Amino acid sequence: MSLKKKLGMGAASAALGLTLIGGGTYAFFSDSVETSANFQAGTLDLNANPTTIIDVKDIKPGDTMTRSFELVNGGSLDIAEILLKTDYTVTDAKGDNTVEDFGEHIKVNFLYNWDKTEGVIWSTTLADLKNMTPDALKNEIFIPWLDEKGGNLEAGTSDELFVQYEFVENDQDQNVFQGDKLELKWTFEGKQGAGEEK
Repeated sequence: MSLKKKLGMGAASAALGLTLIGGGTYAFFSDSVETSANFQAGTLDLNANPTTIIDVKDIKPGDTMTRSFELVNGGSLDIAEILLKTDYTVTDAKGDNTVEDFGEHIKVNFLYNWDKTEGVIWSTTLADLKNMTPDALKNEIFIPWLDEKGGNLEAGTSDELFVQYEFVENDQDQNVFQGDKLELKWTFEGKQGAGEEK
């Protein structure tokens, strides 16, 4: 066999070998599997029942009014922190009160329960509440109240909060408030707890 033929046969054999080696890489066993993942965020859904906590007329200095309302966690996550923002407007019946704020004469006692007045969580006036930040209020009202309830308002549960309002009798002339009307607005905000391993 000539050298040319030997070289040609060698080249052809090498090419065939490379083809077999290259093609042979697909000859071993294989398998595959698909995986999936799902992420769904929880919900915070804080409600109050009733939404009109108090609606009274013809109050006079010295009157007290105790009311209760439920804070309801209708969401899927526990509420670990509750904040309260207070706002109100006063309608001056006679138009002669430019100095006194009716809210300074309405005291609010936050109670642990309905019948034990010694179980006061905290007391202040509506005027002071209006001027406090929600973060400051949580330390006075909601941290003690939630601690008594286990530290959270759990998902799907509700709890009662008891409030006593008092038109404070200050042994002075309070005639300037006759016929005045105060409209109170409380905004409650629920916040989640810290993240955790799932």
